Amino acid sequence: MVPLAIVFRFSLRQYSQTSLNAALRKPIPLSFSLPCSLPKRLLSHHQVSGPEGRRHSETGTQTSPPDTETGCHQKRGLVNAEQCNIGAGRSQLMDATLTALMGIGIAFVGGVLYYTWYKKNVLDKIEQAFQKGYDPALELVVHAKKSLENRHMTDAIDELEVQDGPWTEHLRRKEQDILERIIHGAETGHYFMILGCKGTGKTTMILDAMQANQADGVAMCDAHPDLEVFRLRLGKALNYEYNEDSQTSLFSRRDPREGGPGLDIERVMNKLEKVALRSARRTGKPLILVLNNVHLFNNDDGGRKMLLQLQQRAEAWAASGILTLVMSSDDFWPYSVLRKNASRMHVLTIYDLSSEEAHGACKRMRYHTSLPIPQEMLIQATSILGGRLAYLNRVSRARDMVEMARHMLAVEKGWLLSQIGLIKDCDDDVMDEQKWSSCSWLLLREFVKIRREQEKQREEATAAGQAAPVHDLPLPSIPYYKCRQIMTRADFLEDLDSANIISIDINHDVRPDSMLILQAAREVVEEEGFDDLLDSVRARIDEIESLHRTRELTFKDVDSGDRIRLTVDKGGARLVED
Repeated sequence: MVPLAIVFRFSLRQYSQTSLNAALRKPIPLSFSLPCSLPKRLLSHHQVSGPEGRRHSETGTQTSPPDTETGCHQKRGLVNAEQCNIGAGRSQLMDATLTALMGIGIAFVGGVLYYTWYKKNVLDKIEQAFQKGYDPALELVVHAKKSLENRHMTDAIDELEVQDGPWTEHLRRKEQDILERIIHGAETGHYFMILGCKGTGKTTMILDAMQANQADGVAMCDAHPDLEVFRLRLGKALNYEYNEDSQTSLFSRRDPREGGPGLDIERVMNKLEKVALRSARRTGKPLILVLNNVHLFNNDDGGRKMLLQLQQRAEAWAASGILTLVMSSDDFWPYSVLRKNASRMHVLTIYDLSSEEAHGACKRMRYHTSLPIPQEMLIQATSILGGRLAYLNRVSRARDMVEMARHMLAVEKGWLLSQIGLIKDCDDDVMDEQKWSSCSWLLLREFVKIRREQEKQREEATAAGQAAPVHDLPLPSIPYYKCRQIMTRADFLEDLDSANIISIDINHDVRPDSMLILQAAREVVEEEGFDDLLDSVRARIDEIESLHRTRELTFKDVDSGDRIRLTVDKGGARLVED
């Protein structure tokens, strides 16, 4: 049978698979032309349409072309069929190639558009974190104030304290004006370190300043010893997900956490810088980023590197005036780390209230509790507690202020002894701990001596009529270098500062952390036999260290009358006889 050159014009794209199968089952009308007569075998199996075909069928005659013409038609049919198959194959390959290229192109263009939109959306989300209104840290403060209004205490708690309101509503410190100018973006060209002991009101003043302008252009984040946790907190404060919400993982991008928290924080700083530039052009004032309690970073290589990384950005942002970084710390070591490379850093130190300020603050706090305000109780309580706002806030809510102050003193004394208590005739296993404790008590004893001298001078001045009697004295202070001489160690001061036993200011003056610590240390130092106990512990430490430096030589097989010659490097040789 000779293949025929048949031309199909049929579009497969107009049919689904089901309709295509149904269409293939139906007979398809064919039109073809025969350039020459078909052989007998072909005419016997195929009917030819047209008048000629009907005539042949009626008469029963067959056309029998010569054999040479039959061979010619067979060869032409084979060539035309092969050409048709090749053309169809090329067309299918071309369609598949174009379809694949179009799919790849659409995916690529879609990925580029998505990534461009995602980068812009990241910047918009960070900018929303600085907009006026909602802020995570500020929202907690507002909720806390609402909960205090609806607070109901049990009878057991009511025996100790009464209904309380936020103490900052009754007191505005002189440092509040400076902090408000910083938080509101009025101070440009610098970044700030706020130093102060725990409980002096640093965080509260920052939150009050944020609440005054509804956190417009301000974001706040708390530090943490674990840098991964700090990474998440910073991302929450800045409304940044570190590309974890991106769908670019479909394109096999690297894991954003692969580089560690340091690189992730560097990425968010890059994004923050773009947002700060855009915001500064629009508003004309810098953004404010508050890092609270940076002393919570570990005082090791990782924590110091994180502080330096943040400081480098703070220096650049302060120079350009696009963002002001504010850091607060209870301890001195972050300042000592930042001071080495600081050129635009300003330090604001928050101290305890003076005696007059403490009396006024405590009186205003107690006025809102609807309790009597006896003047003598205020004087006695503040003489024990000093001007620490956290302590005044607690004692002003107590029904018996003096009893509460004495209770707080007893608790503080017990805690102090648990940290640096002396152990007489200690074992060598606790020698290092007792070395630290004994050196600490040397310093605290010196503070107590200075306090006694201050009281003596005050009594003499009062008796001579040279000064009006006052109810408190400033905390005794000793220069940093003298403290090292007193303790005979240079590495213990930072540990005492971290434990909130002492405090160090930017003038490198060392003080007791609070009046409560000084009163507790004074009670311990004035106990009978304290000096003997301290001297015995130090003697025991020297004895243990001497034993560690001593080497014992044992000679075996020495009979009576034998002699041993011992040579000493320092003094030549001597003869030792048994």
